Formats: sequence, structure tokens, C-alpha cells
Amino acid sequence: MSDDDGGICPNCGLPTDLCVCETIAQEEARIAVTVERRKWGRLTTCISGFDKNIDIGELATKLKSKLACGGAAKHGQVELQGDHRGVIQGVLAKLGFPEEMVQIDWTFQRRGRR
Repeated sequence: MSDDDGGICPNCGLPTDLCVCETIAQEEARIAVTVERRKWGRLTTCISGFDKNIDIGELATKLKSKLACGGAAKHGQVELQGDHRGVIQGVLAKLGFPEEMVQIDWTFQRRGRR
């Protein structure tokens, strides 16, 4: 028998190939979607409320690819360039997040120098 470091998930106790921690975290996450008007009047969609078990960097990469925009994963939230409130709920649903757990704020928040 060999000793695999990472053979068993420390959270759920299942082998890493059968681990369900990320799936459970996706189903329980209350996701908030807001849009901020940043410097020079640019709009940025901010998606927050993810559980710590979700890989935010990987999620940001998938969202940027599906929405054909730039963005980043910063401070526990995903920031996407542009206003994507109209389509983000469907995209997140395809990635495994329940639609009823996504809360979309339809007001603008102003941030930056202007």
C-alpha cells in the first residue's frame, strides 16, 4: 500500500475523486450580483457570496470565457468588465449554482474618482 497525501478530503472524509464539498458549497451559496460604475464611467459586474470551498479563480476563468469579457477574482469575489446582470443568472445555473440562490441588484453603485 502506498501513502497518498491528498487521498482523502479533510472536510467530507471521502476520497478526493469522490469529494462532494464543492458541489454542496455551490448549492448552499447565496450569490449577490451588483454593478458598480468605476473610473471613467466603466461598468463592472461584481459577483460575491461564494463559499470558501469554491475555487474562485477557476470560476472567474469560466465566467470570462462564457461571457467573452475580461475580469478578475479579487477579495473573495469575481469582477467582470461590463454589465452582465441580464445573463449571469443563466450562466451560473449552467455552472451548477441554483437560480433561486442568485440575488441580482438592479441599482448602480458608484465607486472611484468620479
